[in-house]
Amino acid sequence: MTTTAIDNVGFCAHYSPQGDWAFDFALALARRHRRQLNIFHFLSDPYAAVYEGIDRLSPTAHEQILIDRERELRFYYDTRLGDYLEAGFRVCEDEEWTELHRCLCKREFQVLILGVPGHGAVFGGRPIGDFARSFVCPVVLVGPSRPEEIHLNAPAALLEDALGLEPGRWSRLSRMAALEPA
Repeated sequence: MTTTAIDNVGFCAHYSPQGDWAFDFALALARRHRRQLNIFHFLSDPYAAVYEGIDRLSPTAHEQILIDRERELRFYYDTRLGDYLEAGFRVCEDEEWTELHRCLCKREFQVLILGVPGHGAVFGGRPIGDFARSFVCPVVLVGPSRPEEIHLNAPAALLEDALGLEPGRWSRLSRMAALEPA
């Protein structure tokens, strides 16, 4: 079977227990393969149902927000990285679909890890399961109830071994995924 090589791991930051679980999964994957872990943070929260941009700010205020967000991102995840130095941080200004595709094209990641903050969670203004199913690369969703709750889109299911997952320890995202509201 042909599978995609994992050259870099992408993780979308979310300051929550589920985000921490997803980060731990992403870090373990990067360590296992000795690859770069790229941590993305968006100015407009992709987990929010409504876009809240900051495009009406002065250039100086906008630049300060970028600096503050990157500082916050590094402060939060630097300690969690421990001695792992192969990590990059990026504050993304564009909307998540466009920005993540751009990063994918630049080979900043080959697998994307997202935390699921709760049942009915959204990412990019749509149910997180729909986002993961339609994204063009392997996507791993972690949560929402426990760190061992792993959901894979179809491309990620092909990487079961590379992801370090045992058969039966994860579920494939389907149209009727338990992540979505009843």
